[in-house]
Amino acid sequence: MRITARCLATTSLVLVTMAATSPSWAADVDATSAIDTVTVYPDGATVTRVIALDLASGDSTLVAKDFPLSLDPSSLRVEGEAGAKLTIGTIDARPPRAAQPANLPELDKRIEALKDQRADLQGDIDAANARRKFAQHFAEASPAGLGEKGEARPITEWRAAFTAVAEEIATADTAIRDATRKQREIDRQLAQLEAERSAKPPSKLEVRIDVAAAAATKATLRVTYAVRTARWLPLYDARLDTGAKDRKPQLELVRRAEVTQSTGEDWSNVSLGVSTVRVSRGGSAPELNSLVVRYPQLPKPLALGTASDMAMPAQPMTRQAQSPAMAKAAEPELRERADEQQANAEIGDFQAVYQISGRVSLGANEGAKSLLISSMTVTPDLAIRAAPVADPTAYLEASFKLAEDTNLLPGKVAIFRDGTFVGRSKFSTAARNDAIRLGFGADDKIKIERTVIRQNEGTAGVIASSKTDTRSFRTVVRNGHDFPIRIAIEDQLPVSENEDIGVETLSSTTPPTTTNLRDKRGVLEWAFDAKPGEIKEIKFAWRIRWPKDKGIVMAPAG
Repeated sequence: MRITARCLATTSLVLVTMAATSPSWAADVDATSAIDTVTVYPDGATVTRVIALDLASGDSTLVAKDFPLSLDPSSLRVEGEAGAKLTIGTIDARPPRAAQPANLPELDKRIEALKDQRADLQGDIDAANARRKFAQHFAEASPAGLGEKGEARPITEWRAAFTAVAEEIATADTAIRDATRKQREIDRQLAQLEAERSAKPPSKLEVRIDVAAAAATKATLRVTYAVRTARWLPLYDARLDTGAKDRKPQLELVRRAEVTQSTGEDWSNVSLGVSTVRVSRGGSAPELNSLVVRYPQLPKPLALGTASDMAMPAQPMTRQAQSPAMAKAAEPELRERADEQQANAEIGDFQAVYQISGRVSLGANEGAKSLLISSMTVTPDLAIRAAPVADPTAYLEASFKLAEDTNLLPGKVAIFRDGTFVGRSKFSTAARNDAIRLGFGADDKIKIERTVIRQNEGTAGVIASSKTDTRSFRTVVRNGHDFPIRIAIEDQLPVSENEDIGVETLSSTTPPTTTNLRDKRGVLEWAFDAKPGEIKEIKFAWRIRWPKDKGIVMAPAG
């Protein structure tokens, strides 16, 4: 039967208060949980653990000590099934107390014995140092002669004295080195024992669930909670087969999810899904206050040294006074191929959830794991696109419309052309029926050459009232393929933002097929179908006119 829930989550203060009023005969029951299901979001994850156990009749408190410290206690929810009526009471999450070692007296004895050994070794070191110091002092303070009246003795006796001093110093040094090495080993053992003796901080969270069973029964509980330290990013593979004379091009778009997590728990053999919901953004749009424009209020001058000088509040900063760095800080923080199993998609009006096929394992701090979501194959339109004003290279481009019900999220794209990796690109968000364009690298069989035919400045008018800048260009395109292909050439016509500056296209210009391409002012496009071996010439000329007493500059739009 279904478990009825009396209380799913409250604050820790309320939980402690309620626990004080719970029946004194409620028994603690140790419970072990296992992760069964994980749903990962772009900014977090939801984890579901399963607890299966036998419950006695009456009140019990289930104690599970294997939950991660990173969970959000306010997100804890419990549901499940049992063979008899079972009521869930309070749910409490707390870190367990630091556990003292069970063999504390034995550890203390071992630590004390090692400290005594270290002290004995230190005594040996001090004695050897004194012996060494005495030998050095004897060598420095010995008389010039060794006889009773100070007379010189034979050289053999001098040598014997030197040897005796050297032996004493060497013996002392050896004793010091041996004792120091033993001390180092004792220090390592002491550090290890002190670490074992210290109370270890908890690495898991303790979850306590109060339940009341009408009769002894088997129960299965599912505990769900949220964690922040997990995420997934969309990744894409775009594999283009350029086709041939008798075969149309094909584009395979593979969608992947790159999942990472550092929750402190291992996700072993779990059912994994990824969702497009962004849980950290909250449920409502931000509330806006009134935006007021006014002149800055200057403070009234005061006599120096008055108390008001120190108490005067800082004036609000005007927009003009903000530096770019301050304005930015104020913004909100925002292979050889084998068949791969695809995820099962659950598409709703407001989110999409992709359930990864099979069971998945991903350890904490293990790094990113790439999982297949889906793949689709379309017949794209191929074209050559170039902007020789900036780069004479011809680039192969494939375009198609998204036919799926789910949006494509922004992400990185690995580009392959005829089985060869040619680079990386990026996806912007795309919805159903949106046009998508992807570049697939340079096409060396399309030759493009842009030359300047004319470029000069002059004057215009009967009395030279204005200055002019006239420029003309010729772009020659040659299709070196043995099949026809669509080619699009882009160029720039200067755009004036001042009525005194006039821009005109000259009559020698080849009429463009598109103006203000992609809603960008002054960007022109000449698109045409080029036959095999065909050479196409495009002429482009313009003139700028402005007052003679002023200067102009041309710069890309910000």
